Amino acid sequence: MKPSRLNPASSRSPQSDTAADRDVLTRLRTDIVTSVLEPGTRLKFADMTKRYDVGIGTLREALSQLSSEGFVTVEVGKGFKVAPVSAEELVEITDHFINFEKRAVREAIEHGDDDWEANIVAVHHRLSLIEGLPWERRMERHSEWVERHRDFHEAIVAACQGRWLFRLRSIMFDQLDRYRFVTKRAPEGLGGRKYEEHGEIMAATLARDADLASSLIEHHIRDTSERAIKLL
Repeated sequence: MKPSRLNPASSRSPQSDTAADRDVLTRLRTDIVTSVLEPGTRLKFADMTKRYDVGIGTLREALSQLSSEGFVTVEVGKGFKVAPVSAEELVEITDHFINFEKRAVREAIEHGDDDWEANIVAVHHRLSLIEGLPWERRMERHSEWVERHRDFHEAIVAACQGRWLFRLRSIMFDQLDRYRFVTKRAPEGLGGRKYEEHGEIMAATLARDADLASSLIEHHIRDTSERAIKLL
């Protein structure tokens, strides 16, 4: 729970401080990934403490964490700002994510059980309810799509046994999401094709065909990245 402004800092419990730290970190990361805070935006403490209703110490810790993840840069004497984007960086991020994701899906297929399979089906169904809509209506629910899209890709690799592997692919996924927003307003959209690709990835994963699932995932990610590069 986020502490009230009316409560002095001394009255906050360690648990509430920890919750506030997590909350502002999540909100900041989401605002950067979804371009609410656009690339290159300078993050001024006076503005940010009001925006997120937290103290300078909590905000500084969150920004430092995001700096280590590559979402924020810091310049001596100038402070923090949202990291820039570039075609060159997207190429590198795409390569790293694909490597992590292909390894993760192979581990998941090897270790996944019935509950893992059932969750994939359920999460894909929720995603398809939005992806099956006409483009204009889908864009009206884009924030829901972002969440359900993440849930789907995480469900595919949820049975992965490598904790660091899963963590690293999650960081790369967030980085790719920043660039995915570049394509979301493309006139032709990506909805129809991606709708089909998600179904194919699910089918290959449930069939325990690691080679096919890996190949489909690589094509799925590279296609989106290549479109984003053209629009950068």
